Amino acid sequence: MPPIGASILTPGGAAELSFLTFLAILLIAGGVMLFLGSRQTAAQREKRRRLTLSKTGRMHDAMIIDVRDCLLYYSYEIRGVAYTTSQDASDFKDLLPRETSALIGPVGMKFAPKNPANSIVICEEWSGLRSITLQFQETEENKHS
Repeated sequence: MPPIGASILTPGGAAELSFLTFLAILLIAGGVMLFLGSRQTAAQREKRRRLTLSKTGRMHDAMIIDVRDCLLYYSYEIRGVAYTTSQDASDFKDLLPRETSALIGPVGMKFAPKNPANSIVICEEWSGLRSITLQFQETEENKHS
């Protein structure tokens, strides 16, 4: 039996070691490229979260308690636990009325069943805002036309 490492000293052993080293470097470089290429921006992660809640979330009632700029502050209660949170609706500015105080009041929301603190009131595919509010915006636009 040859001593340990003796195969490296033979002509075929050096080629095998070089090939394995090259393969390891190639795999590491590929892994780094996959990791860096798959990173998402915060906006992309937030959009994915909203769309996931839109598709899989449970509907519930909430109350918008304040609106500042495009931040919707709302509260709701699930299984005896009260939650107060906010959602940045700046991506949906065109859907909001000019007078954002009209949004204050009851609203529909969706939440993640396994994490009720994860919730939304509006997203790209769904809105829990009252239809009166959306009609209000359409009426205002018709007046200004």
